[in-house]
Amino acid sequence: MSFFDFLFHQQAQQPQQQPQQQQQQTTSNKRPSNSAPPPTQLNKIKYSGGPQIVKKERRHSSSRFNLSKNRELQKLPALKDAPPHEREELFIQKLRQCCVLFDFISDPLSDLKFKEVKRAGLNEMVEYITHNRDVVTEAIYPEAVIMFSVNLFRTLPPSSNPTGAEFDPEEDEPTLEAAWPHLQLVYEFFLRFLESPDFQPNIAKKYIDQKFVLSLLDLFDSEDPRERDFLKTILHRIYGKFLGLRAYVRRQINNIFYRFIYETEHHNGIAELLEILGSIINGFALPLKEEHKMFLIRVLLPLHKVKSLSVYHPQLAYCVVQFLEKDSSLTEPVIVGLLKFWPKTHSPKEVMFLNELEEILDVIEPSEFVKVMEPLFRQLAKCVSSPHFQVAERALYYWNNEYIMSLISDNAAKILPIMFPALYKNSKSHWNKTIHGLIYNALKLFMEMNQKLFDDCTQQYKAEKQKANGGDKILAQQVSVPSCSKEKTLCSFCCLVFRVIGESNQFIKIERNFFFPKSDFCWLCFVKEQ
Repeated sequence: MSFFDFLFHQQAQQPQQQPQQQQQQTTSNKRPSNSAPPPTQLNKIKYSGGPQIVKKERRHSSSRFNLSKNRELQKLPALKDAPPHEREELFIQKLRQCCVLFDFISDPLSDLKFKEVKRAGLNEMVEYITHNRDVVTEAIYPEAVIMFSVNLFRTLPPSSNPTGAEFDPEEDEPTLEAAWPHLQLVYEFFLRFLESPDFQPNIAKKYIDQKFVLSLLDLFDSEDPRERDFLKTILHRIYGKFLGLRAYVRRQINNIFYRFIYETEHHNGIAELLEILGSIINGFALPLKEEHKMFLIRVLLPLHKVKSLSVYHPQLAYCVVQFLEKDSSLTEPVIVGLLKFWPKTHSPKEVMFLNELEEILDVIEPSEFVKVMEPLFRQLAKCVSSPHFQVAERALYYWNNEYIMSLISDNAAKILPIMFPALYKNSKSHWNKTIHGLIYNALKLFMEMNQKLFDDCTQQYKAEKQKANGGDKILAQQVSVPSCSKEKTLCSFCCLVFRVIGESNQFIKIERNFFFPKSDFCWLCFVKEQ
C-alpha cells in the first residue's frame, strides 16, 4: 500500500449526508491587468435602491465526507505553553486530532463543542507555523499531508447550476461548501505549510506526489469560488517548488481542458486553471518548446468555441497574448484560429472576440500584421455592418487605438478598399446614431491618411453602386421568354428574385415549356402588379 492510499484509511466509514440550502454570497468580474493573470470572480457587486428583491436561500453542497465515528475531542494544551522539546509531539497530536470530520449538513448543530475544539486547533496551528521558525520538522510532513487529504479529498456533488450558454455568473448562485468553517482553516494551514521558510521540497516530494496532485486538480470542479481560490494558490506553489511535477501538472491540466472542450463543456475551475497557466506561460524559456506551441493551437484556441466562454475569457485572452509576446511567429496561426471560431449568431461573444483581437494587435509585429491584415479587416468590415450596435461600436473603437492606426496607415492601400464599402454604406443606413459618428471619425482618419486613395475608393464605390442600380432597371422592364414571341409582365418581387440569381446587366432567359397569355398579371406568380 502506497503512502497516498494510506491517507484515506484515516477516515471512519459513515453514510453520505444530504444537502441543505442557505443564502448565497454574490460574485463579480474584475478587469485583468497587463502584468498578471486576470483574477477570477469572488464577490458580486451589490446594488442599492430600487424595489426590494426577495433573497434566495444560499445553497450548501453535499460533498461526500466520511464522518468520523468518534467525534469527541479533548482540548490539548496550547503549543506556545508547551516546553520546546514537547512541541513537535504536541503539534503532531493536534494534526491528528484535526483529521476528525463533522456533520455540517444534516445536523449542523450537532457536536458544537467538538467542532469548536477543531476550529481552535486549526487556527492555533496556522498562527504557530506562520510566526515560528524550525517548527516544520521531518516528522510533520506526513502528518500535515494526511490531515489535508482527509479533510479535503472528497467526491464533489453534481452541479446545481445550468451549463453552457445558459449559465450566467452574475445571476446563477454558486453552491457553497457547508463545512467551510473548517475547510478554510485547513487550506490556510496547508498554504502556510508550503510557504514556510522551513519547507523542504526534497522531503515533501515523498508525500506530495502525482496522485496527490491529481486529487488536488479534481477539487477545481468545486462550485464554491472560495475553495477554488485557495486551490489556485496552492497548486501554483506546488508547481513552483516541485520541479519534477511540472510536466505532470501541465499534462493533467491539458486533459481537463480536452474533456471540457470535446466532452462535457462544463467545469467550474477553468478560469482558475487558466490563471495559473498565465503565470506558467509567463515563465516559459525561449525559444518555446514545440509542446508549448501545440498547447496554444490545440487547447487554448479551441477553448474559444465553448458556449460558456464568458466565464473564463479574460484569463484565456491573457494566456494567448502571453504566448504572442514570447514568440511573434505564432501571431498568424492565432489570428487565423480566432477567425475560424468567430461567432456567427452570438453578438456578446463577438464583442469578446473583438476585445481579445485588439489586445493581440497591441503586441503584434508589423511584419506579422501584413500576413493577416486582409482576412482580419474583412471580418472587421462585417462587424462594422453588424445590426447589433455593440458589435459595430466595438469594431469602430479600433480607430481610437494609436498603434493600430499606425499599422493601418502603413498598409492603407490594402485596408481602405476592404473597409470603405462597409463604412460608406453604414454611415447613412445604420439604425444607431452613435455608429454614424464613429464611422464618420473612421472615414475622416482614412481621408487624412491618403486623400487620393480615399477619392479613388469613393469613385469606385459609386460606380459599382450605379452599375448595380442600372441593372435593376433593365430587369424591371422586360424579360425574354423563348416560348413566347411577346414580352411578358413581371411583378416587382419576381424582378427582385431574378436580380439575385442572374446577371445584373443582362436580360434573364427563362426557359418554359408552357405558354402564359398576355395580361397585366405577372406571368410567373399570377399576382396582379400594384
